[in-house]
Amino acid sequence: MALKIYEIFHSLQGETSRIGLPTVFVRLTGCPMRCTYCDTEYAFSGGSNMEIADILAKVATFGTKYVTVTGGEPLAQKECHMLLKALCDAGYSVSLETGGAMDIAPVDARVSVILDIKTPASSEEKNNLWSNLDHVTAKDEIKFVLCSRADYDWAKAKIAELQLTEKCPVIFSPSFSQLKADELAGWVLHDRLPVRMQVQLHKILWGEKPGV
Repeated sequence: MALKIYEIFHSLQGETSRIGLPTVFVRLTGCPMRCTYCDTEYAFSGGSNMEIADILAKVATFGTKYVTVTGGEPLAQKECHMLLKALCDAGYSVSLETGGAMDIAPVDARVSVILDIKTPASSEEKNNLWSNLDHVTAKDEIKFVLCSRADYDWAKAKIAELQLTEKCPVIFSPSFSQLKADELAGWVLHDRLPVRMQVQLHKILWGEKPGV
């Protein structure tokens, strides 16, 4: 069972509630979406085919408990589900970063799903698969990448409409080049929103590039 893998690397988790934890990232090639703020366009193509056994062998070389499967959009490769299961079976604490347009129902129940809800400024709002919210549990996290005040107001309204903070933790993240982090922090505090405000630690440490 082979998947197209762009890169496998060891870094600090820069996002989510696992921020700062040494983590192995398995980045799959390809994505059907084209978000305006995408920072992994390099992974739209390229990479090489790897068998799941070889992926696990590579992951094991880093000696780290935490593994994040990301992309691109990892669920665009149907074999991703077998990889997630294999990683869980091997004893890793596994998270999946998904753009929200692919069905998460088949994802192994042991995986923590980081579900991105696309805002209007992303240009991909129309592709949000809202039925995914029926499958989110307390171990998962919902993330909004925000580009502007309009995006913030839209996300705040969605939280209220869909009662998202009652499903799982919710993350607000400023688009790295479009919205100042201190502005977003001020809005969150003013509105007393029960969300986690995050910045992308890996970009602060190493910049925007592959392998971090």
